[in-house]
Amino acid sequence: MLPWLCVTFGVAFGSALVPFVSVEVFVLALMMQRPGISWVALGAVVAVAQVAGKLVYYYAGRGSIHLPAFLHRKPKPMTPTRLRWQLRTKRVRGWVEGVKERCERHPHWMFGTYGVSSVVGLPPYMAMTVLAGLVRMPLHTFVSVGLVGRFVRFSALAASPAMFAGWFL
Repeated sequence: MLPWLCVTFGVAFGSALVPFVSVEVFVLALMMQRPGISWVALGAVVAVAQVAGKLVYYYAGRGSIHLPAFLHRKPKPMTPTRLRWQLRTKRVRGWVEGVKERCERHPHWMFGTYGVSSVVGLPPYMAMTVLAGLVRMPLHTFVSVGLVGRFVRFSALAASPAMFAGWFL
Protein backbone atom coordinates (compact mmCIF):
# COMPACT_ATOMS: atom_id res chain seq x y z
CA MET A 1 0.00 0.00 0.00
CA LEU A 2 2.81 2.44 0.85
CA PRO A 3 4.40 2.38 -2.63
CA TRP A 4 1.06 3.28 -4.19
CA LEU A 5 0.58 6.13 -1.75
CA CYS A 6 4.04 7.47 -2.64
CA VAL A 7 3.23 7.26 -6.36
CA THR A 8 -0.08 8.99 -5.67
CA PHE A 9 1.74 11.77 -3.82
CA GLY A 10 3.99 12.33 -6.83
CA VAL A 11 1.11 12.37 -9.31
CA ALA A 12 -0.95 14.69 -7.10
CA PHE A 13 1.97 17.06 -6.59
CA GLY A 14 2.67 17.08 -10.32
CA SER A 15 -0.97 17.73 -11.13
CA ALA A 16 -0.94 20.69 -8.76
CA LEU A 17 1.89 22.24 -10.75
CA VAL A 18 0.88 21.15 -14.26
CA PRO A 19 -2.85 21.56 -14.83
CA PHE A 20 -2.95 19.07 -17.72
CA VAL A 21 -2.37 16.11 -15.38
CA SER A 22 -5.64 14.85 -13.89
CA VAL A 23 -5.21 13.43 -10.41
CA GLU A 24 -8.95 12.69 -10.31
CA VAL A 25 -8.62 10.13 -13.11
CA PHE A 26 -5.56 8.65 -11.40
CA VAL A 27 -7.39 8.29 -8.06
CA LEU A 28 -10.37 6.62 -9.71
CA ALA A 29 -8.19 4.23 -11.70
CA LEU A 30 -6.08 3.37 -8.68
CA MET A 31 -9.10 2.66 -6.48
CA MET A 32 -10.65 0.45 -9.16
CA GLN A 33 -7.42 -1.52 -9.59
CA ARG A 34 -6.37 -1.59 -5.92
CA PRO A 35 -9.54 -1.59 -3.80
CA GLY A 36 -7.53 -2.54 -0.69
CA ILE A 37 -6.06 0.95 -0.39
CA SER A 38 -7.71 3.01 2.32
CA TRP A 39 -9.78 5.82 0.84
CA VAL A 40 -9.02 7.96 3.91
CA ALA A 41 -5.26 7.55 3.48
CA LEU A 42 -5.52 8.21 -0.24
CA GLY A 43 -7.59 11.36 0.35
CA ALA A 44 -5.08 12.61 2.90
CA VAL A 45 -2.07 11.97 0.66
CA VAL A 46 -3.65 13.71 -2.31
CA ALA A 47 -4.76 16.66 -0.16
CA VAL A 48 -1.27 17.22 1.25
CA ALA A 49 0.36 16.89 -2.18
CA GLN A 50 -2.13 19.21 -3.88
CA VAL A 51 -1.80 21.96 -1.27
CA ALA A 52 2.00 21.60 -1.25
CA GLY A 53 2.07 21.98 -5.04
CA LYS A 54 -0.32 24.93 -5.01
CA LEU A 55 1.93 26.76 -2.55
CA VAL A 56 4.11 27.62 -5.56
CA TYR A 57 1.19 29.49 -7.16
CA TYR A 58 0.23 31.05 -3.82
CA TYR A 59 3.74 32.43 -3.30
CA ALA A 60 3.89 33.57 -6.94
CA GLY A 61 0.63 35.46 -6.42
CA ARG A 62 2.10 37.05 -3.30
CA GLY A 63 5.17 38.13 -5.26
CA SER A 64 7.54 36.03 -3.13
CA ILE A 65 8.63 33.87 -6.06
CA HIS A 66 10.10 35.64 -9.06
CA LEU A 67 10.39 34.16 -12.52
CA PRO A 68 13.86 33.53 -13.92
CA ALA A 69 15.19 36.16 -16.31
CA PHE A 70 14.66 34.04 -19.43
CA LEU A 71 10.91 33.92 -18.71
CA HIS A 72 10.52 37.69 -18.47
CA ARG A 73 8.97 39.46 -21.41
CA LYS A 74 11.22 41.72 -23.34
CA PRO A 75 9.80 45.14 -24.18
CA LYS A 76 8.39 45.21 -27.68
CA PRO A 77 7.47 48.19 -29.81
CA MET A 78 3.80 49.09 -29.86
CA THR A 79 2.21 47.87 -33.07
CA PRO A 80 -1.43 48.24 -34.10
CA THR A 81 -2.01 44.56 -33.30
CA ARG A 82 -0.54 44.92 -29.80
CA LEU A 83 -2.59 48.04 -29.20
CA ARG A 84 -5.81 46.22 -30.20
CA TRP A 85 -4.89 43.31 -27.92
CA GLN A 86 -4.30 45.65 -24.99
CA LEU A 87 -7.66 47.31 -25.58
CA ARG A 88 -9.41 43.91 -25.71
CA THR A 89 -7.84 42.70 -22.47
CA LYS A 90 -8.35 45.98 -20.62
CA ARG A 91 -11.79 44.87 -19.41
CA VAL A 92 -10.43 41.55 -18.13
CA ARG A 93 -7.58 43.28 -16.30
CA GLY A 94 -10.10 45.69 -14.75
CA TRP A 95 -12.29 42.79 -13.66
CA VAL A 96 -9.32 41.02 -12.01
CA GLU A 97 -8.37 44.21 -10.18
CA GLY A 98 -11.98 44.64 -9.03
CA VAL A 99 -12.14 41.09 -7.70
CA LYS A 100 -8.81 41.58 -5.93
CA GLU A 101 -10.04 44.78 -4.32
CA ARG A 102 -13.30 43.16 -3.15
CA CYS A 103 -11.37 40.22 -1.71
CA GLU A 104 -9.11 42.57 0.23
CA ARG A 105 -12.12 44.46 1.60
CA HIS A 106 -14.03 41.27 2.52
CA PRO A 107 -11.55 38.58 3.67
CA HIS A 108 -14.38 36.24 4.76
CA TRP A 109 -15.70 36.21 1.20
CA MET A 110 -12.28 35.03 0.02
CA PHE A 111 -12.18 32.40 2.78
CA GLY A 112 -15.55 30.99 1.72
CA THR A 113 -14.86 31.12 -1.98
CA TYR A 114 -11.49 29.43 -1.57
CA GLY A 115 -13.07 26.75 0.62
CA VAL A 116 -15.81 26.00 -1.90
CA SER A 117 -13.27 25.98 -4.71
CA SER A 118 -11.06 23.48 -2.89
CA VAL A 119 -13.98 21.04 -2.63
CA VAL A 120 -15.97 21.62 -5.82
CA GLY A 121 -13.35 23.04 -8.18
CA LEU A 122 -15.49 26.06 -9.13
CA PRO A 123 -14.22 28.73 -9.34
CA PRO A 124 -11.09 27.00 -10.61
CA TYR A 125 -8.87 26.00 -7.71
CA MET A 126 -5.67 27.09 -9.46
CA ALA A 127 -7.03 30.60 -10.03
CA MET A 128 -8.17 30.78 -6.41
CA THR A 129 -4.69 29.85 -5.17
CA VAL A 130 -3.16 32.72 -7.14
CA LEU A 131 -5.91 35.08 -5.96
CA ALA A 132 -5.32 33.98 -2.36
CA GLY A 133 -1.70 35.01 -2.76
CA LEU A 134 -2.62 38.30 -4.44
CA VAL A 135 -4.94 39.32 -1.60
CA ARG A 136 -2.40 38.11 0.98
CA MET A 137 -4.57 35.45 2.59
CA PRO A 138 -2.73 34.25 5.72
CA LEU A 139 -0.65 31.16 5.00
CA HIS A 140 -2.16 29.14 7.85
CA THR A 141 -5.65 29.86 6.50
CA PHE A 142 -4.62 28.96 2.97
CA VAL A 143 -3.11 25.65 4.06
CA SER A 144 -5.79 24.63 6.56
CA VAL A 145 -8.81 25.45 4.36
CA GLY A 146 -7.10 23.91 1.33
CA LEU A 147 -6.24 20.70 3.20
CA VAL A 148 -9.76 20.24 4.53
CA GLY A 149 -11.38 20.98 1.18
CA ARG A 150 -9.05 18.82 -0.84
CA PHE A 151 -9.36 15.99 1.70
CA VAL A 152 -13.15 16.06 1.42
CA ARG A 153 -12.99 16.14 -2.39
CA PHE A 154 -10.51 13.32 -2.89
CA SER A 155 -11.74 11.12 -0.04
CA ALA A 156 -15.22 11.19 -1.52
CA LEU A 157 -13.79 10.46 -4.95
CA ALA A 158 -11.69 7.57 -3.65
CA ALA A 159 -14.63 6.14 -1.71
CA SER A 160 -16.88 5.98 -4.76
CA PRO A 161 -15.12 3.94 -7.45
CA ALA A 162 -17.98 1.47 -7.76
CA MET A 163 -20.32 4.24 -8.88
CA PHE A 164 -17.86 5.45 -11.53
CA ALA A 165 -17.03 1.90 -12.61
CA GLY A 166 -20.74 1.31 -13.22
CA TRP A 167 -20.85 4.37 -15.50
CA PHE A 168 -17.91 3.32 -17.65
CA LEU A 169 -18.35 -0.46 -17.89
